[in-house]
Amino acid sequence: MTDVDDRITVHDGGRRAPAWWRYRGDGIPADDDARTRLPDPPRWRTFRGHPAQPAPPDDEDVDRKLGQIDSDRLRRPSRREGDMVNAAILLRRPLLVTGLPGTGKSSIAFRIARELRLGRVLQWPITSRTTLRAGLYEYDAIGRAQAAKEAADGPAGPDVSIGDFVRLGPLGTALLGYPRPRVLLIDELDKSDIDLPNDLLHTFENGEFTVPELVRARRREPEVSVYTDDPDRTATVRDGWVRCHAFPIVVITSNGEREFPPAFLRRCLRLELQPPDADDLAVMIRAQLPELGDEQRGLIDDFLARMSSDALARDQLLNAVFLTTSGAYADDGEGWQSLISAVWHSLSAER
Repeated sequence: MTDVDDRITVHDGGRRAPAWWRYRGDGIPADDDARTRLPDPPRWRTFRGHPAQPAPPDDEDVDRKLGQIDSDRLRRPSRREGDMVNAAILLRRPLLVTGLPGTGKSSIAFRIARELRLGRVLQWPITSRTTLRAGLYEYDAIGRAQAAKEAADGPAGPDVSIGDFVRLGPLGTALLGYPRPRVLLIDELDKSDIDLPNDLLHTFENGEFTVPELVRARRREPEVSVYTDDPDRTATVRDGWVRCHAFPIVVITSNGEREFPPAFLRRCLRLELQPPDADDLAVMIRAQLPELGDEQRGLIDDFLARMSSDALARDQLLNAVFLTTSGAYADDGEGWQSLISAVWHSLSAER
């Protein structure tokens, strides 16, 4: 467990966050331009991609993911978390976050985006069938062939652009020429095919990729508009190349189910999250259920006691708290015990 004395607080009454930190881990949006204006990256992580893209949309999911901000009970990250997240931001290097399921690994990406006002988090969930191309772009060859046939069979009209059949994936969208970095969450990379981590190396190093279908069509369409991973958004791509301007803030999560290649680990900064303690869980409950006070301490203690021998996730506690406060089981003690055993089922077999 993390030592409480190692926690950082950003308000009076405790150790203050270091001045160089941009991410403070409390989830409060920065209220000054100095904090949201990131320092220049190292020369070897500087890119000059174009064309410039407009600011991304706001993230409508962030409050659902993180809950509301409770100024009376702020989250206090460990010094290790703050240092590693901020180092990854300043160095423009991917952050590999490991830990047990449900320890809040993916929440880091949403806190970065909310605190630094970086807009919608791009999410790339990984499975055993995920390929690098799926993260970069998709091309609907069948749809384009059908559109070409319909145009040939019908009255003469304007040609359909090839860009109408290209959609950038989460990684591809993150590598567009945004003036400020996008936040990209690559979730559960340890579930990927064995080759995917190595396949990512070239893209992470160079901050660019090509869409071969657009490269082949560039004489006829040197500049096309393609769909992105942001809903109802498009972006301009020139000569089939996508190049970043500000390298994205990449948060990669892993449940520790496998080891990654040394070449991949060398390019990442690593952070291992410890299981939450009672204060962490209390902050989470108040953020998601702000109408509650601190009367859930007994349930938190029961959860931590069971967590010491079973693999459990934080959202399982949140489910139990919601059911408790709903009053549905107030007069059904036997039913409640049966339900809580089902809600707090062990995740050991899922790891």
